[in-house]
Amino acid sequence: MIDSQDIFTISSQKQFEKIALKVFRFQYENNLVYQEFCDFLKVDKQSVKSLQQIPFLPIQFFKNHNVVSNTDTVQETFTSSGTTGMITSKHLVTDVSLYEQSYRNAFSEFYGNIEDYAVLALLPSYLERSGSSLIYMAKDLIELSNNEHSGFYLHNYDELITKLIELDDSGQNVILIGVTYALLDLIEKQSFQLKNTIIMETGGMKGKRKEMIREELHEILCHGFGVQNIHSEYGMTELLSQAYSLGDGIFECPAWMQIQIRDTEDALTYVDYGKTGGINIIDLANINSCSFIATQDLGKKYPNNSFEVLGRFDNSDIRGCNLMVI
Repeated sequence: MIDSQDIFTISSQKQFEKIALKVFRFQYENNLVYQEFCDFLKVDKQSVKSLQQIPFLPIQFFKNHNVVSNTDTVQETFTSSGTTGMITSKHLVTDVSLYEQSYRNAFSEFYGNIEDYAVLALLPSYLERSGSSLIYMAKDLIELSNNEHSGFYLHNYDELITKLIELDDSGQNVILIGVTYALLDLIEKQSFQLKNTIIMETGGMKGKRKEMIREELHEILCHGFGVQNIHSEYGMTELLSQAYSLGDGIFECPAWMQIQIRDTEDALTYVDYGKTGGINIIDLANINSCSFIATQDLGKKYPNNSFEVLGRFDNSDIRGCNLMVI
């Protein structure tokens, strides 16, 4: 069995690869869906000696299968958003403490002590349904901030405007986490000149507005909020970890998460740095489901392990997980 401390104390590429291979063997042996997928590809467990040889489970499997690597009781079922009639993904989480460790440690790595911030969450589409992993995370971060001004906002934009200006003017560090269309709605009601606030968009127009490229979106948001850059969070229902961009749309992963870029014509081969391809994600926090996921997102990887999200495969469902369609 793999200890969670092994996952969240990774400090080198060699250590990451060693644990990833250990996780692969564990999930092959304990996750029937993943095992059948590997067997279909004729991948022999013993022959896998590197990250490049590990099969990545297509993310669509989370829509039609129970992707789990143990028989423990399910503590949380996270579900994706979708339009009426669309089959949504479900992530069965048997140990929600792994999710909590993942996002708490990642937030600390990228932003420091949560108690230094007031956390404001403008996530109407997520609040209006059950099973959102983003709401679970935001709720916990709001509580951990231990700040009386932290909280959720639904459609009460006037109240949020007043609070945001008041906190920023007082010198309080603020993080405003918002779904993209709601942030645009907010700056149409009020323009800002914020000096102590981080704007973090989580992606997703949810059918409320036309999609736009990231550069255009961030330019509009920067102008509307009066800030130098827009932060972004790259996460999805099927993951227990998130990558963050502190500006310019370049994402970085926490130490227990990495991406690889697969060839769009041959899913079993990989492209060089700077080349566009499909994003494969290794999320070692997903120890109890599947840590090796082939997404329907297109992107590029750079030599320092940072990456960029460029859009989605044309034939995939539209989904709000921080994607700006080209």
